[in-house]
Formats: sequence, C-alpha cells, structure tokens
Amino acid sequence: MTPTRARLKNALRTFVIAAAATLFVSGVALKPVLAAGTDNPPPADDSGSKKKKKGNSAIEEQEKQLAQEKFLRGYRAAREMILAGDYKSGIAAMHALGHDEHPDVANYIGYANRKLGNYDNSEAWYEKAIADDGNHVRTWSYYGMWHMEQGNRLKAQDFLAKVNLLCGNDTCEEYRQLKAVIDGKASY
Repeated sequence: MTPTRARLKNALRTFVIAAAATLFVSGVALKPVLAAGTDNPPPADDSGSKKKKKGNSAIEEQEKQLAQEKFLRGYRAAREMILAGDYKSGIAAMHALGHDEHPDVANYIGYANRKLGNYDNSEAWYEKAIADDGNHVRTWSYYGMWHMEQGNRLKAQDFLAKVNLLCGNDTCEEYRQLKAVIDGKASY
C-alpha cells in the first residue's frame, strides 16, 4: 500500500469513527428532550422499522444527517408560522414535512386546528401525538387546554397531574402554561 493510500485510509477510518461517535452522542442527548416535546425534534425513522440498521456507511450516515437538518429547518419554519398565527399555512407546512406521525408535528397540527376552532381535528391530532409518544409533555399540556376550552375542567386537571408527573415538578413551562389556563389567568 502506498503512503498516500495508507494516510487516506486512516483519515477515512478516523472520520467514520468521529461521525459514529457524534451520531451516538447526539442520539443519546436528544431522547429525553423528545419526550418533553421539543422545538428541535429529530424526524421520525424513515426506514419503516424501529430497528437500527447495522453497517451503515459514512455516506448513508451523512445523508441521514442532511435529511434530519432539512426536516428541522422545515419544522422550525412551520412552527414559527403557527406561533405567529398563520395557522392554515403552518398546518400545510407541517404536512409538507412528510412526518405527520411524529409527535411534535402532530402536536402543532393539533394546536393550530384548536386555534382555528376545528376542535374535532385538533383532538384527533393530539390523540395521534400521544399515541406515538405517551410521554409527550407538550401535547398533554395543549390537550389539557383543549379540554378547558371544551368546558371540561376536571379532565384538564387530570392532564395537569400527568404533566406534573412527566416533568417531575410543577415548574416546567408546560405545567405553568396549563395551570394558568385552568386558573383563568391565561389563554393559550
């Protein structure tokens, strides 16, 4: 083997190890955040299977990372539309991501529908988000707000208890928001 080829082989090996370590660390770091309902979620698994593939090449891993970055850019833009009150465009942008099954996407589609007064659609999307991730704190909080808007204070209080349990305290943002709505101090 020529010295140039050996250096290239070592450089490639180092790159693959570094890429694998980065993906592993970022994957471990993102899991607890995802359960809380994040503003920066990773996309759903495109493979159709929850099992991880073994032996992915560096190119496949790079393509996966680029797809995640594209999803994140689109998700942030759609979320900003919704939070700015452009609910219909935000819903369309969320659907365009191609990950309606993702709990963060489903949650914001539910939220936008709730703000539009489409309560049946909103309920269906909240249910979809919870079905995909039963520990999705933001959905439990928003769904509790949905129940308050429906006049079901007891159910909203049940959801507040669930949010408290998932957060592990009564100081997380989702708890404080739902509590303020239940207490009549805010609408969200």
